[in-house]
Amino acid sequence: MALEKLNHSLIKEIEALQAEGRTKGPERIIVDYIPPKGEKGPRYRLKDVDREFIRMNSNSYLSLSNHPGLIEVADVATKQFGVGPGAVRFIDGTFSYHVALEGKIARFVDKPAAKIFNSAYTANCGLALAIGNKQTHWIGDQLNHNSIIRAMRIANVPSSNKGIYAHNDMDSLKKCLEAVPENIERVVIIFDGIFSMRGDYAHIDEIEKIAAPYHDRFKDGVITVVDDSHGIGAYGRTGRGTADFTGTQPDVIIGTFGKAFGVNGGFIAASPAVAEAVRQKADTYIYTNPLSVADCAAAIKAIDICDSQEGLERLKNLKERVEQFRQGITALGLESIPGPHAVIPLLVRDTAKTHKMVQYLFEKGVLVVGLTFPVVPRGDETIRFQINAAHTQEDIDYVLDVLSRFEG
Repeated sequence: MALEKLNHSLIKEIEALQAEGRTKGPERIIVDYIPPKGEKGPRYRLKDVDREFIRMNSNSYLSLSNHPGLIEVADVATKQFGVGPGAVRFIDGTFSYHVALEGKIARFVDKPAAKIFNSAYTANCGLALAIGNKQTHWIGDQLNHNSIIRAMRIANVPSSNKGIYAHNDMDSLKKCLEAVPENIERVVIIFDGIFSMRGDYAHIDEIEKIAAPYHDRFKDGVITVVDDSHGIGAYGRTGRGTADFTGTQPDVIIGTFGKAFGVNGGFIAASPAVAEAVRQKADTYIYTNPLSVADCAAAIKAIDICDSQEGLERLKNLKERVEQFRQGITALGLESIPGPHAVIPLLVRDTAKTHKMVQYLFEKGVLVVGLTFPVVPRGDETIRFQINAAHTQEDIDYVLDVLSRFEG
């Protein structure tokens, strides 16, 4: 059958998105990586653009993607087992590297067990499928990531079994707990560790204190879950994320290997029973091929680096560059949301000015992400800067100088 009719309808739908200001721009294509040299951190080249760029829009917080150690172990694993697993996990698609990575990440986040996924997005969906039932009530932060929202839909959670509390508002969370229906057997409080558009964090210590008195009210208790994709590896005293920073462990940690660790994939870390429930019940784990052994080997090496002196030095430089940039934009009289994380939002509060500033930065060789209405409410227009460990003091000075010369 021809696609002419469908094509026509899809074009109309995309045009409607464009009219609403919700379409994505053309994808820029990275064609070259230029290693750090002297006072300059890494640079990138884009297709059909004759300049080098500093990436201030990368989630690779520890700058490990190009680490020779990761590349070497990925190469060794690939030569041993090939580039793909050839099957899903339960049909002999489990290799020694998968098991080793699960043990490694569980120990890193101080949990007894873990299961790995192709992404944190599918991990969130998998957890909802694994631990949810008709007597489960879900409570989430108002600004939770799309993957958590989508997980609720995939798990067919009815509106009667959901509560949403105002962002980081503990009184609002308590009201949600008070409103849980009588027939509920288990309650799941789920939230981002680092809120990726704002750079602020969930106060896990306060959430646990709020939840504790309600634990005995329900047959299976109250379970706390953090998606700490932007925190693990890049945040806290030892890089163990928001739990490390707040000094409090939630019951379940979801994370990614695709940000601070610089590789690919996601994970759920919890009890052995939760891990087994994931293995038996999570469609996004059961019915798809796992990570390649190269990804697993590289992720294992990345975790080892994070736990080494080199990792601590990278984390130290990251913290120093974050502080340098935050102090710099404050000195320029620019507005941001306070926080120690490497996600630093610059509040522009005007759509046209945001677009103009993003283009100006691009012309000066700085890649950033602009968030404008209707993606964010009017007045909340933002440019998100993300600091990486390979950024140098001179890199940050350059970006601040560029910002100082913007005429909006």
